[in-house]
Amino acid sequence: MKVALVCKSDSTGGAAVVSFRLMNALRARGVDARLIVAEKLTDSPYVICAASHNRAMIPFAAERLDIFVKNGFNRSTLFQIDNALCGLPLHKIPFVKEADIICLNWVNQGLLSLRGVRKLAEMGKKIVWTMHDMWNMTGICHHAGDCRRFLAPDGECGECPLLGKKASRNDLSHRTWIRKQKLYAQHPITFVAVSNWLADTARKSSLMQSANIHVIPNAFPYEYLTPKVVDNSATADKRIRIIFGAARLDDPIKGLPTLVRATQILKEKYPGIAENLELVTFGGVKDSTSLDNIAIKTTNLGKVAPEEIRGIYESGDIVVSTSTWETLPGTLIEGQAWGCIPVALDHGGQGDIIDHLRTGYLAAWSDDGETRAQAIAEGIVWAAETVKVEPTLRGGVKQRASLISSDIIATMYKSVCDRFSEETVANQYISLFNSVISDK
Repeated sequence: MKVALVCKSDSTGGAAVVSFRLMNALRARGVDARLIVAEKLTDSPYVICAASHNRAMIPFAAERLDIFVKNGFNRSTLFQIDNALCGLPLHKIPFVKEADIICLNWVNQGLLSLRGVRKLAEMGKKIVWTMHDMWNMTGICHHAGDCRRFLAPDGECGECPLLGKKASRNDLSHRTWIRKQKLYAQHPITFVAVSNWLADTARKSSLMQSANIHVIPNAFPYEYLTPKVVDNSATADKRIRIIFGAARLDDPIKGLPTLVRATQILKEKYPGIAENLELVTFGGVKDSTSLDNIAIKTTNLGKVAPEEIRGIYESGDIVVSTSTWETLPGTLIEGQAWGCIPVALDHGGQGDIIDHLRTGYLAAWSDDGETRAQAIAEGIVWAAETVKVEPTLRGGVKQRASLISSDIIATMYKSVCDRFSEETVANQYISLFNSVISDK
């Protein structure tokens, strides 16, 4: 079987990373999988660069310019929007011509246009499209936020909040919605959602309510799915450590204000627990004051190298996510694999990772910020009470032993492996590909 995976990059961005992992996982199981990209940063011989850098910049720049004009010259939303108007001629690439399956991933910003997808379909190619966000079900946005104009039965986008003064009934979002509708209606495409939440949301949309949608999560490689290594290095610190990490901690999507308020609630309502907690954060910060009002002991590690992340989780006891939405948050998977109890808002793919009160805590979603913070605080209390603090004496020095029971660690680890191992995910894709190929 020959599979051409298509993604903007082979290493920049979450979709690129998981697409590269999927390629390797498929190859390890005998599939001739190769990744077609506009930006090649790895040295893998199985990654095919679709064009030179200068050539790839032409559709990228043309599409950004079109969006810039049609959003009223608003830089703030320039990269929140994609219209798939311009792209590279991927249908001319030899391996694409040979492939049995074209598996599209994140194809925006000038890699592949909707017209380009149509050309692939007209070549008779079987197309599987993996959705890493909401773009396939909306007109132009990757996340709809509070907007509901994409929903069935009558949603056809238009009056897009991201277009500002250029929003209208027949704006860029509506016209792109129409182009997607025609593509989906005229050519059979099999869609894959990386979480049940994303699939359910797609089925509620006007564009995809009748689409063929499967759910297959992102794969995590072996080095991610190895059990927690307990570090019994000497320390007098008996605090329960809460880990919170992101590429940018104060990205609005990550919900940092909810976490800050949750720490204040912990101090106000659960002072005995709060005094034994430490929040450890890692990642960039655009506004340095965003961490100022955290009410418990805090250590900010700043930006860290990828190879340092595992050690951070292994030093912790709880991993928390307050994101306003996530398709399949990798921080929770990493945290579970490396021995942290996850606490997260149930608003996205979190439910595919956490079994509530068994392998973590799913805090009920609310549109009210104070209610969300209260729910996260209660989740942290539950997790903290689950953690067993056992300071020990070795050589006359007080040390911090493994705080979470081995049974809980084993349960979390098994849950992650069963759902997200490369073998599990690759086998699901192979089964789907075989089904699509055999479907006449």
